[in-house]
Amino acid sequence: MRRRIRLPAALLCAVAALAAVTGCDGGVNGSPGASGLRDPYFPKLGNGGYDVGHYDLDLSYDPDSRRLSGTAEITATARQDLSAFNLDLKGLTVDKVTVDGAEAAASRAGYELTVRPHDELPKGRTFHATVRYDGEPLTITDADGSQEGWLRTADGALGLGEPTGSMAWFPGNHHPSDKATYDIRVTVPSGVQAVSNGELKRRQPSSDGRHTAYEWRVRQPMASYLATVAIGRYTTRSYTTPSGLPVRVAVDRTVHDADRVLDRIPDVMAWETKTFGPYPFDSTGAVVERPGDVSYALETQNRPVFPGAPDLSTLVHELAHQWYGDSVTPESWRDMWLNEGFATYAEWLWAEDHGGDSAQRTFDKLAKRPASDAVWSFPPAEPPNAAHISDAPVYERGAMVLHQVRRTIGDAKFFALLRSWPADHEYGNADTADFTAYVEKRNPGKGEALAGVWESWLYGNGKPDPAS
Repeated sequence: MRRRIRLPAALLCAVAALAAVTGCDGGVNGSPGASGLRDPYFPKLGNGGYDVGHYDLDLSYDPDSRRLSGTAEITATARQDLSAFNLDLKGLTVDKVTVDGAEAAASRAGYELTVRPHDELPKGRTFHATVRYDGEPLTITDADGSQEGWLRTADGALGLGEPTGSMAWFPGNHHPSDKATYDIRVTVPSGVQAVSNGELKRRQPSSDGRHTAYEWRVRQPMASYLATVAIGRYTTRSYTTPSGLPVRVAVDRTVHDADRVLDRIPDVMAWETKTFGPYPFDSTGAVVERPGDVSYALETQNRPVFPGAPDLSTLVHELAHQWYGDSVTPESWRDMWLNEGFATYAEWLWAEDHGGDSAQRTFDKLAKRPASDAVWSFPPAEPPNAAHISDAPVYERGAMVLHQVRRTIGDAKFFALLRSWPADHEYGNADTADFTAYVEKRNPGKGEALAGVWESWLYGNGKPDPAS
């Protein structure tokens, strides 16, 4: 028999701790990251086990063949000891995956791309995953019937992401809770332009003159659903506002009546900066597509997308999202009212300050709607399912919640709140509980009255008493 050796207790603890990290073979004793983040409405969306810090996307698109070729380099940090991790990618063909330069095994099931690196990744390790892919990107139809993902247009394509569409054109952790910076390089045939988020760092024609690469950079964190690529023939303008903010506008060449409203961008930005606080990004602007190319406006970061020439109220709404939704992003899709309620209330405030109805009058008009009206169909903080996250209660009743907060705490504290909420949560995420706790903390002595607002207007079923 072999003689047993009794080790000191301290040494045993050290050995056990080392084994927990490295495993018997010297590698990390990791486990796979979760294949979803259990979002209330999209439980498989997003992935656990890591945080993305940066996306470097190198895309090439041919409108004639409709084929997209891409290389996505994802810089991320392991939040646990990882033996494998998932990326969201719907459609397209994956050609090769590497992690830190070493080829990695990859498998697919639905829109889950599972990556098993050659060497397991210890918690805290920053790693680089590179995915090469190509194919014809998909258009995704949501539960409410709207379309997103990769939308083919008359002269190119439009990539839109809310709520799940970004996974149709690049792999990633596609949940709003994981924000990152971006470099987006798009190569297209000459004569066609590529517009994206952030700042245009370089426009580079190919040596043969047949293609042009557009390189865009997003320095502030962005949720992937706010990423966009617009490919087509545009009339573009670049200028700065009187305050020095760069503006970049791209309008489809067949749309001839957009400038009347887009010329108001400096006015809107000046008013919103005064009302909501310093603008959180490096530039602003807009992308205007043909009305038939997309059926809705969307607050894509830096430059919202519009279906044809927008009206002024819609411009105010989408630019307000740059504070509420883009800089302060919902923690989950249940919290959409924090985006849409604020942006809708921005429309009310703009009208109030520019000769239109007061916010109170707008509130009163909505409050007169019968109990059977769609605005009362569910509480804004609790849409019944994914098909309803963009319904009237999220927008209009969400704005009514904010108006009731204003009535409860008074104008001075309310307008201070409009500035402090995005400032204190800049570039981060927040949910409804974060917001209600924040309002109550900043308004001691109003807790009981605010609790009544939350109970009746934010979480209550049916039509509330307008006086509550």
